[in-house]
Amino acid sequence: MSDQAELTVDGKNYTLPIVTGTEGERAIDIARLRSETGLTALDPAFGNTASCESKITYIDGDKGILRYRGIPLEAFAEHPNFVEVAWLLIFGHLPNLTEYESFSKELTENANLDEDMKHHFAGFPRSAPPMAILSAMISTLSCFHPHLFELDGADQFEKAAARLISKIRTLAAYTYRRSRGLPYIYPDPKLPYVSNFLHMMFSEVYGPYLPEPEVRSALNLVLILHADHEQNCSTSTVRMVGSSQANLFASCAAGVSALWGPLHGGANVKVIEMLESIHRGKQTAREYIDAAKDKSSGVKLMGFGHRIYKNFDPRATMLREVSEKLFARLGVDDPLLEIARNLEEIALSDDYFLERKLYPNVDFYSGIILRAIGIPTNMFTVLFAIGRLPGWISHWHEQNSDPAMRISRPRQIYTGNPLSNYVPMEDRI
Repeated sequence: MSDQAELTVDGKNYTLPIVTGTEGERAIDIARLRSETGLTALDPAFGNTASCESKITYIDGDKGILRYRGIPLEAFAEHPNFVEVAWLLIFGHLPNLTEYESFSKELTENANLDEDMKHHFAGFPRSAPPMAILSAMISTLSCFHPHLFELDGADQFEKAAARLISKIRTLAAYTYRRSRGLPYIYPDPKLPYVSNFLHMMFSEVYGPYLPEPEVRSALNLVLILHADHEQNCSTSTVRMVGSSQANLFASCAAGVSALWGPLHGGANVKVIEMLESIHRGKQTAREYIDAAKDKSSGVKLMGFGHRIYKNFDPRATMLREVSEKLFARLGVDDPLLEIARNLEEIALSDDYFLERKLYPNVDFYSGIILRAIGIPTNMFTVLFAIGRLPGWISHWHEQNSDPAMRISRPRQIYTGNPLSNYVPMEDRI
């Protein structure tokens, strides 16, 4: 197998190296393409461009494979532990007991917000989009911890990572409560990560919220399955911003803004909006499926198919199983969940969807799981951000640990006016 590619341009031959990844992925290295040929590669939306080499996540969309640091995602299904997976992604290996307990202690000790920071929430109207608040508050967080701008050594980086991962759930919970006119709930140092988040979301001053074990497991798994997904829009944004040597807080705040988009982090919101539309219109699942198959109808079946996975999304398979356990335990009576089940059943037996490999994806199941837990729809993307934060941190760290790092600066193909004369105002038509 050749380790180089031959390119012929205007009768002249050029040799380009081929890079091979751990799992046999091959890429033509075009880093010197412009300097040697005067050409650049045009690849709108970067669908065929590898922007970096990374050791964090491996995806094979054709086979439905997703691995974190080489470990298949399915390995985390039985006893989902978001903190363990966060450590794995960021530091490259599963934590031993000492590492896990130390990191958990850091998370516990950093869960609360500086009292002065709470005043910044007052500047937002209660109706403000939660993602706008979250991005702004992560940037604000950096103002309260300026000593973590310059991370000298592994210890400081670990503290910065723990601080961000811990406080994002507190920021999220207070964003929700303030929108409802509810008081701030202090974190409980006796509770683990996910339970503490649910406590800060749903507890009352004299009535602590105690989630069912199935709720804790389901939310742990939702966060784990969103923790990283290779060079997606928000992760690429974190790398792009971080390549300027912007600090970890600023880079992750930019990631929140990228995730906010409905084509990225807002996809599971679209699923719930679809289900609500079906319910309001008193349609059956079959009627909606038939409309979605009619290209002239303008109807879209949200939560099915994926740009990367040409097979069943492995994350969806795992969430489907946990959703059944969760709904059975909670005894949820929700017409939207019944519609979702009917859509799933019909689509998985319909040749139209099977031939096109339009299987339910992670957004389909995560949306209905979050709804069953009691998370409001406008907080879905915030939950996505909590889950994705360890991935952003790991990519920022991997990039900034590379001595060959350069600031990201894509090229373009200019298609505007050719050289034009300046026309004085009085002579313009």
